[in-house]
Amino acid sequence: MTPTKSQRVQKSFLKYQHFLVFASPIVFILIVVLAAPVPHDAGAGYWFEYWWLFFFFLLGATVVNTVGISGSALFVPFLIFIFPVLSHSLEPPTIVKVGLISESFGLSSSAVAFIRYGLVDRRLALTLVLGSIPFVIGGALLSFVIPEPLFHAALGVALLAASYLLLSADISHGEGSEDDGSTEAVADGSGDDLPDDAGKLGPAGVEVEEGDVTRVTQGGESYFYTWTGYLERFGNYSVGGVFQGLAGFGIGELGIISQLRTNVPVRVAIGTNHIVVAVTAIIASLVHVFGGGLVPGGHSLDLASTPWNMVVFTVPATVTGGQIAPYVSNALETGTLTKGVAALFAVISIALFIMATGGI
Repeated sequence: MTPTKSQRVQKSFLKYQHFLVFASPIVFILIVVLAAPVPHDAGAGYWFEYWWLFFFFLLGATVVNTVGISGSALFVPFLIFIFPVLSHSLEPPTIVKVGLISESFGLSSSAVAFIRYGLVDRRLALTLVLGSIPFVIGGALLSFVIPEPLFHAALGVALLAASYLLLSADISHGEGSEDDGSTEAVADGSGDDLPDDAGKLGPAGVEVEEGDVTRVTQGGESYFYTWTGYLERFGNYSVGGVFQGLAGFGIGELGIISQLRTNVPVRVAIGTNHIVVAVTAIIASLVHVFGGGLVPGGHSLDLASTPWNMVVFTVPATVTGGQIAPYVSNALETGTLTKGVAALFAVISIALFIMATGGI
């Protein structure tokens, strides 16, 4: 079968996604340096003041993308506890904004890699994003008026919940059944050739019959599942969406559990979750940058208040980490890394609860 023009374009995009992914932070940095509102006396010293953030965010982005959770789950605690020791304290809305902008690029980078491999259910991702948007926007607007102690307490709750979910659920990169493309697979009692899409790389493709999905990845692994369980997923992603807008993370940690509980294969759930978290992070970032004037009594945050000299280093770091993560996941035992991140979340949440009560 001869591929159509749209299939050829899609295949070319997936084949050369590395070039496009790494071009995005370069374009972003050029726009920021040339057009972003910065202090009048900003020179080279201003732009290179936070060069060291690149290494912290590179490590954080690699870890979170390997595990399959929101980047801000590590970025926000870092900006609360470690950044003030190395530099100065930041206001909570600024912390969330830096975390969300950085996370948007990092997760988008990793999401494209998952799409390339064939591990993203686009229909499932679209329904989850559309259902989450109102809650994400609501949580982002709430962040402008919430008192700082309550903000720290909310972060503590989100991290504690994330810690529990990471420990209780198997979100390691699972394996599908391998197939070389020459045999037949049986899904739901019917024997059919595995789907092969001319617009995808390798023997990849998707076939849907009455809600039963057969998915084949670029590497030839096959996955079988259904689209049932919309109500449970909506509940988890709506609650997670509020935390995503408020704190910069939560939708990934809460949402992926509902996918696993509704029998979406582990690796498909992680890939699809990357799309949801990336899109909602972008939406929350836009609200945090432009939405301050929409809330009565809210903080007056605008483009000029964004620490551009920070994000010019955190954005390329997270993009790079998003591309490194798939290789790290193959080299390391993801379950061990997951438990380590969960333990870290538990410790950070305790510190945040102490901060919320005025103990720190």
